[in-house]
Amino acid sequence: MQSPVAPGSLDRFADAPLWQQLSSALREEIDAGRLLPDQALPSESELINRYGVSRTVVREALADLVRAGLIYKVRARGSFVSPRRPELKFVGSMMGSSADLEATGRIITTKVIHFETDIADAKLAEELQIGVGDPVIRLRRLRFVDTAPWLLVDTVLPEQRFPNLARANLENQSLYDHLRRHYGVHPSGADRWISAVNPSGEDAKLLQLRPEDPILAIDSIAWDAQGVPFERYHALHRSDGNRFYLGIR
Repeated sequence: MQSPVAPGSLDRFADAPLWQQLSSALREEIDAGRLLPDQALPSESELINRYGVSRTVVREALADLVRAGLIYKVRARGSFVSPRRPELKFVGSMMGSSADLEATGRIITTKVIHFETDIADAKLAEELQIGVGDPVIRLRRLRFVDTAPWLLVDTVLPEQRFPNLARANLENQSLYDHLRRHYGVHPSGADRWISAVNPSGEDAKLLQLRPEDPILAIDSIAWDAQGVPFERYHALHRSDGNRFYLGIR
């Protein structure tokens, strides 16, 4: 069914070019919910007639919406509204991925895949400000969102700071919440590095992806209120159902 976009008028004397005005008009329809996810937009010819613009203007406006991730195109069928992706803010905050996902109303479950004690090499010792050879905890978890695997994270923690963590049941709960309640650690900041990578065969299998599917890798070193590093992690995120939000003020 075609969308009920109301005819609009564009200001030919405005500083903003016509394609930008048309793009903004269609954005408003999407934001207001009058254009629903996976619903077809009016055809190029319909938009030309409704707004009295050229085909070039229409195509520029649609291309702008594609770049913004608001619509997608299907060959020989037209343009459609993109499904809404929850905006996840934990990349730019210290709330943790569990709390961020739960805030979107999703069902979150976490499976502990591996837990072991190891020793710190020179690089890890520098990152966590501990001695080379000091014991560390290595924790691998797989997080599911609405029953679908979404995040695979390898965490390293200094064992001396978190004794008896091996006895904790970390299934289906937030690690940060556990560290706050049982060890008095309050995360206050982190350095994070984001890159696009291809998963290994094992990681792709856990995330139910193909090895050639690109995913987001996030490396992080987090510190507490006293500025002492307490966590080093490497996380692999599926990016096909979400997008990450970073606000800069």
